[in-house]
Amino acid sequence: MSSQDSNFKRFVEVGRVVLLNSGPSAGKIAVIVEIIDHNRAIIDGPLTSVSRQAFPYRHLSLTPLRLTNLPRGAGAGCIRRQLEKEGIVAKWESSSWAKRRAAMGKRRTLNDFQRFEVMLAKKARRDAVRKALAKA
Repeated sequence: MSSQDSNFKRFVEVGRVVLLNSGPSAGKIAVIVEIIDHNRAIIDGPLTSVSRQAFPYRHLSLTPLRLTNLPRGAGAGCIRRQLEKEGIVAKWESSSWAKRRAAMGKRRTLNDFQRFEVMLAKKARRDAVRKALAKA
């Protein structure tokens, strides 16, 4: 039997940064502090105002970000220092995943006239591209 690389790159582990998909803190990020069992973990997000709580994995999305050298069961102060030291919140906000979520949220809040303006801008851009390609 040969050794193969795993297809999985994100694991449930202490220090893994997660995105909350449901609940009052939906859309915020937090850190896995302790693993309870196969269904739940204790999370904490001192910089994103997510209180320490048990959270089911099915309501989390694992991000590629993780805190290095975070001890199991670390307190909020230790987590806050690690998050600030490694710049995790800034890394998250500059990721394409977070930018796409922000764009979708902004698009959802548009009113009818703003959607009409976006449609006109798309038409103008499409026309400019078509003319530039015809020239070339």
